[in-house]
Amino acid sequence: MSNDVYINAVGAHLPGDMIANDEMMDYLGAINQRSQSLGKFVLRQNKIKGRYYAKRLDGTFTSSNAKMAAIAARDAVSRSEVALADIDYLATSTTQGDLLVPGHASAVHGELGAGALEIANFQSVCASSIMATQSAFLQVKANDKKAALVTGSEFSSRWFQPGFYECGLDKDNQMDAEFLRWTLSDGAGAILLEPRRNSHRPSLKIEWIDLISWADRFDVCMYAGVPRDDRFDMDNVWSHHNGPVEAAQSGAIMLMQDFVLLKKMIKSWVGRYLDLVDDGRIKPDEVDTLLCHYSAHSLREEIVSLLEKTGAMIPEEKWFTNLATKGNTGAAALFVMLDELVNQIGVQEGQRILCIVPESGRGVISFMMLTVL
Repeated sequence: MSNDVYINAVGAHLPGDMIANDEMMDYLGAINQRSQSLGKFVLRQNKIKGRYYAKRLDGTFTSSNAKMAAIAARDAVSRSEVALADIDYLATSTTQGDLLVPGHASAVHGELGAGALEIANFQSVCASSIMATQSAFLQVKANDKKAALVTGSEFSSRWFQPGFYECGLDKDNQMDAEFLRWTLSDGAGAILLEPRRNSHRPSLKIEWIDLISWADRFDVCMYAGVPRDDRFDMDNVWSHHNGPVEAAQSGAIMLMQDFVLLKKMIKSWVGRYLDLVDDGRIKPDEVDTLLCHYSAHSLREEIVSLLEKTGAMIPEEKWFTNLATKGNTGAAALFVMLDELVNQIGVQEGQRILCIVPESGRGVISFMMLTVL
């Protein structure tokens, strides 16, 4: 017999103080004059006004990816009706953990200190948060686990130090690097899943989760580990160079984004949304709140433009985002939005919340439907 599954607590952690646009260069460091010009253009596109870095002005770091995830996890547990010792499953998500080996889940578990439990590690880009949530959802639904923690966390700022660009950056690929440099930020979020509802506060029932990859259709779009000109050739990845120095000199270590290819993915993302509408899983008129993750306001405008033509548009007044004030925290973004919605704004009985997390890594789109009880 399967269980209903509820998100019974949400937590988040954003390191340090909010950093405004005019302070970014002080923290990230200057690459060249063109970098600052491109940065201003990107900021006009994404409309982010503030973000958070686990980094000091002197270039040293204040935390680690695993520590931020563990803080967010403890924040979620502190808002729940269970203790940390009750957690029997931990699923983590991130774009890149602190170490190459072992996995991020082991690092978060070590920081959390929750006792022996089962772990699962999901390393992708933004949609890895839904991948991790799906794994926890199935574990609890199958009555195998009683209290599952899911974390999403990112430590993007460490990719953006000038030294990462000294060798591989040129005028042909600089925009691919600058888009992410002026868009991504640090932070973590966490949710707690259980097979029972809360006694004294609202629960979010997970109705269903849907995730589709189109890696067979799209080439790599957001990537690190291969030079830009060789990104379609997996025989030239970073580990095939004669050491890390040579890999860095080739540009294989830079975090990059093909913004042109990203825009081509939008039609596929909207197409999957329409499939779910046609199947009756999404009924636009019955959605009270839409949490849609996107990296830039300009991309939201393109998504809205397509949806308005379909007749299946969820009105924009029902959209909730904190991108402008919290920045783009990647795999943490959905949980950071949920944290503000649940713990600060508040939710109401019967409210239907649709979560959408696309991922430009190689073309993923994910959905989760929640009902407030």
